[in-house]
Amino acid sequence: MVLQRIAVIGCGLLGGSFALGLKKNGFAGEVIGCDREEVLRAARERGAIDRGLTDTGEAVAGADLVVLSTPVGTILDLLPQVAKRARPGTLVTDTGSTKVRICRRAREVLPESVSFLGGHPLAGKETSGIENAEADLFAGAKYVVIKEENQAGRRDSSTSGLGMTNAGEEFLSWVRRLGAEPVEMEAETHDWAVAWISHAPQLVATALASAVWDETDEDGLPLALAASGFREMTRLAASPYDLWRDICRTNSENLARALERLEQRLARMRGQLRSGELAAEFEKARQACAALRKEGKR
Repeated sequence: MVLQRIAVIGCGLLGGSFALGLKKNGFAGEVIGCDREEVLRAARERGAIDRGLTDTGEAVAGADLVVLSTPVGTILDLLPQVAKRARPGTLVTDTGSTKVRICRRAREVLPESVSFLGGHPLAGKETSGIENAEADLFAGAKYVVIKEENQAGRRDSSTSGLGMTNAGEEFLSWVRRLGAEPVEMEAETHDWAVAWISHAPQLVATALASAVWDETDEDGLPLALAASGFREMTRLAASPYDLWRDICRTNSENLARALERLEQRLARMRGQLRSGELAAEFEKARQACAALRKEGKR
């Protein structure tokens, strides 16, 4: 077993769920958590971690795998600290929702002796925190990995398979044991795709909920009439800004283009309200939903 000590930096929803999943699926090594003391206390009580530390450098030192599971901006700030304390052969990965900036930063600061594997589990909830973590959170989810050669752009004898280090191969085996499906792609492709299927939906839900809140009168209308359809449509609007601030800032160009396309589509649909041309939009939407259902059954 290459990975005997795993340091999870950030024991919230994703980090806590990853740690709980390791424990549930038989990881025999040590899981170290790094976060605020009150979060670590809750993580220990839930059995997610064996030991908790509040100092990032101390948590990283001696770890075979370092999982950075904090907001994107914090990941960018933590990478130089990890670079100083990670021992040769350490594998560093992350769960950030954007990848171009993080992967670029990792290349800039990590030494050649430390491997980096950008990651993004496409799983989560509108609620955050260790109290909402689940061992099965990643089950059935896609888990994007950004596999680059390494910081020096070369392969060496420590790699196996398609150039993945032994630690990387073992990490991916644990991703599969957690029930997730690793999907390899370039960082730029990832950020373009998630702008459409994750980031734009968040802003659309936020905009709709915010607009309806502004429209709601003293009798509570129209919000008082909202049923399951509106609740499902705006579920994402419960997500906190602190979580999305760094995502919007680090994927702003892709997100701006997606929103512009949506604005154009909405403007076109507004002009079709009294014509049969609107049926074409409904048909395309129906086909997209059918494709999603088919994908979900695979």
